[in-house]
Amino acid sequence: MAQVVDRWHISRPDKDARPCKEHSTKTKTLVPSADHGKGMRWQVRYRDPNRKQVKENFATKPQAESRAAEIAMDLDKGQYVHPSELRITFREYAEQWRKAQPHRATTARDVEAVLRLYVYPTFGDRRLTSIRQSELQAWLTGLVRVNGLAPRTARKVQQKVSAVFNAAVRDRLTPVSPCAGLKAVEVPHAEVTPLTSAEVHKLADAMPERYRVLVILAAGSGLRAGELFGLQVKHIDFLRRTVKVEQQVQRAYPGVVVCPPKTKHSYRTVPVPQRVIDALAAHLKAYPAEQDDFVFAGPVNADHFADTVWRPAVKAAGLPKGTRLHALRHTYASVLIKHGKGPKTVAARLGDTVAVAMAIYAHLFPDEDEDTREAVEEFLHEAA
Repeated sequence: MAQVVDRWHISRPDKDARPCKEHSTKTKTLVPSADHGKGMRWQVRYRDPNRKQVKENFATKPQAESRAAEIAMDLDKGQYVHPSELRITFREYAEQWRKAQPHRATTARDVEAVLRLYVYPTFGDRRLTSIRQSELQAWLTGLVRVNGLAPRTARKVQQKVSAVFNAAVRDRLTPVSPCAGLKAVEVPHAEVTPLTSAEVHKLADAMPERYRVLVILAAGSGLRAGELFGLQVKHIDFLRRTVKVEQQVQRAYPGVVVCPPKTKHSYRTVPVPQRVIDALAAHLKAYPAEQDDFVFAGPVNADHFADTVWRPAVKAAGLPKGTRLHALRHTYASVLIKHGKGPKTVAARLGDTVAVAMAIYAHLFPDEDEDTREAVEEFLHEAA
């Protein structure tokens, strides 16, 4: 319960105490305290959820009574925020949050850059609790329409800001997140266009000798770029014709770092065809390596590889500008779907969840409208 106290006057004075000439009235005699005339007169006293006493001072009695009512309501609803925490800025809290996250090196770098480049210039010095949903919505819209930020990048910015405010709610620095109900930035949907078999072979032929097998392996296994560069000889089982994904290589700025796969679903053993096994065997014969060595030397820096190897090969093969190594992963998925493999199998081979696989490759699965009609038709005729 919050209590409003007059700091300037004694609540229970002695009978012979001298009255306050400045504030006493005909109906009420006030006795000055030792703090009379010092600081703000009215004080709200209460105990926080940890049973610690808190005091807040106000110039007028109505201000104090309003704050006391607010505190009582917040305590009752479990939404109380300590006055000192109300003054924390977005930048101060976001930096605390960012440094406490168990992010990988590349993720940590991306989060820091997003906050520094896009969020702090607008909201960095604002009190965390003063930022409103309408402001965030206008700002997000402006990032795309005014600043020309790519919608996909703006979506990432929104996700980082939401993560900060969600953490602030859990830490009870704010009762609700202003990101709740925020309209997400619309990202144009671009359907995946897999490469043809002829394009894959043209690309492989255009690659330097050392990396030709990388194209064949990527198209034949669906491994991500980081997983390909993180592949060691010991991960290849030539007898069982499988490739095991246990790690990946990521950029660390500077250099690279070997780290766990992207998600728990990314740990997997992928069956590969004999053509891929033969290509890997020929590669290791030409470039001998021990069990703990990386198949593609290195570990390879993806940025350097893209600039010096991949883009020149894409151009030489006559493929569209902007074709990425990830296109071979899409090609692998499209081959599985074309040969009747369901979403669960496709997701397992790719190291994704079914939901993610369907979001990317749903348009490649065959239309089953006619099959469903025939199934129901057959059922209805059974009892006829």
